[in-house]
Amino acid sequence: MKKVFALLLAVSMVSFMACGGGKDKEKEKAKADSIKLADSLKQVKEKDSLKQVAIDDSIAKAAADTVKKKDDKKKDEKKK
Repeated sequence: MKKVFALLLAVSMVSFMACGGGKDKEKEKAKADSIKLADSLKQVKEKDSLKQVAIDDSIAKAAADTVKKKDDKKKDEKKK
């Protein structure tokens, strides 16, 4: 019986070492999680940059409208 247990123990140790003990799976999972996090951050930055572009465009449009109104007002004053 002792020989059976010793053989079973030896086989289980060899199979555990052959599989790597699960360390590779943890490394792969950590790598996949970091890639997923980087992608998420990239998407957030892209959304923020698109929002900023929209804000900048609206500010530029408002400034152009203000300048146009001032120019129209000056033209109207000159006509009088």
